[in-house]
Amino acid sequence: MTARRDRYSVIVGSLVVALLLTIVPLPAWLAAVWPYWVALVMIYWCLETQGLITLGLAFAFGLIVDLFTGSLLGLHALSLVIIVYLVTRFRARLRFFPPWQLAVSVLALLLNDRIILLWIISLRGDPIPSLLFWLSPLAGMLLWPWLFLMLDRLRGAMRHRRLR
Repeated sequence: MTARRDRYSVIVGSLVVALLLTIVPLPAWLAAVWPYWVALVMIYWCLETQGLITLGLAFAFGLIVDLFTGSLLGLHALSLVIIVYLVTRFRARLRFFPPWQLAVSVLALLLNDRIILLWIISLRGDPIPSLLFWLSPLAGMLLWPWLFLMLDRLRGAMRHRRLR
């Protein structure tokens, strides 16, 4: 039971760090390319742990992101639930992709997130964002291999510590 609790603590801890990275105040030029950290970390844990990242957890963290960023309540919750659903649905295929193909798949997931956000923005009647709106998924794709390696090392260190 402690091994499962350790895994949960590492997962929740990394999601909290991703949440903190999401709410960091940034200059305007950097905010346009700042990746959606919570989504990237959720994608990683969905791929690497079967069944630990649920739609309910994605919804809860999405609501927390909405509360911390001051966005429409449920906006990020909806997008994270869709991302987690897609990753868990196609997990068996995605795990065997080479790194470059997995990065392109992450780009597709993040673009899907942007399309959902754009849809909700248009439903609310807000002005359509500029083309800089689409740079964040590209930054997420470029950072994905490094984030994957970092979280993989963290997971390996936790597993090694548990074996002692």
